[in-house]
Amino acid sequence: MSFLIDGLQYANWSEKIFRQMREGGVDAVHVTITYHETFRETVLVIEKWNRWFEQYPDLIFQGRTADDVQVARDTGRTAIFFGSQNPSCIEDDIGLVEVMHTLGLRFMQLTYNNQSLLASGCYEDEDTGLTRMGRAVVAEMNRVGLVVDMSHSGERSTIEAIEHSTRPIAISHANPASWHAALRNKSDDLLRALGENSGFLGLSVYPHHLKGGSSCTLQSWCDMAALAVDLVGPDGVGIGTDLCQDQPDSIVEWMRVGRWTKAIDYGEGSAANAGFPAMPNWFHDNRDLAGLRAGLRAAGLDEATTDGVMGNNWHAFFGRSFGAQSAIPVKSDRAAE
Repeated sequence: MSFLIDGLQYANWSEKIFRQMREGGVDAVHVTITYHETFRETVLVIEKWNRWFEQYPDLIFQGRTADDVQVARDTGRTAIFFGSQNPSCIEDDIGLVEVMHTLGLRFMQLTYNNQSLLASGCYEDEDTGLTRMGRAVVAEMNRVGLVVDMSHSGERSTIEAIEHSTRPIAISHANPASWHAALRNKSDDLLRALGENSGFLGLSVYPHHLKGGSSCTLQSWCDMAALAVDLVGPDGVGIGTDLCQDQPDSIVEWMRVGRWTKAIDYGEGSAANAGFPAMPNWFHDNRDLAGLRAGLRAAGLDEATTDGVMGNNWHAFFGRSFGAQSAIPVKSDRAAE
């Protein structure tokens, strides 16, 4: 039986959700612990998680290696892997990459919609690609075993991350733009390049990124998954729902606005619909994850490919990605003076 892994959630965590994970048989979840938070603020979030691990040891524990997914399966719990949707947690200090990895961070996006110190976000008018610091940080992330995530990055920045990274990158929660045009969804050419470099795509169920929005059908989503498999390859596709269960609409404002503007940034919403969109009727919480299997088989995926999408592919990617790499000399962009 395949593993069941969700490659991205940002829920309003509670005992109820942890129990739903177990009711759904979810072996592992990559959770967003930070968006625009500074290093110190991110540490405070980790403190919260440490308390949850203390309070609910029969339900969840912190995952650090791919082997922890099997531990979760064997002990009837869910392994929680930390990730950041912005590089704010490392501030302007490359040394904090290793510190964050030591604290358990396993994914970090180089951008969240906007330009960062590292790369351009998908909402910028001009995508200037990886910055000098971005290239240095990618090399450091490669070294320590912190996955480069380009889910909210622009096209050029993502392509350059694929090319510059010595380890496969991830797009943990996005969909093919040829299925549904959205700023965060990725072009077919980019997804082919991702697959050619052994990268990974987690497929989202967030309505703004679905054909038909909240009315998207399970069959349409699974047909999209089959398209993604064709583009990236059968070993490079999984699930990254982007589930924001039980979050108040004020969290959307924090995600989009952070500290960078005084104005309200509606993103892919509008003034009339600035909060979280309704989820499609076939996916509300972790208890619905296993139900995707039947739809994937109906879309024409064979059993082995379906097992991969449901979780085996993420598990293998974790195994290739979370360990430290031999030190790689960092070359300066400036010739010796």
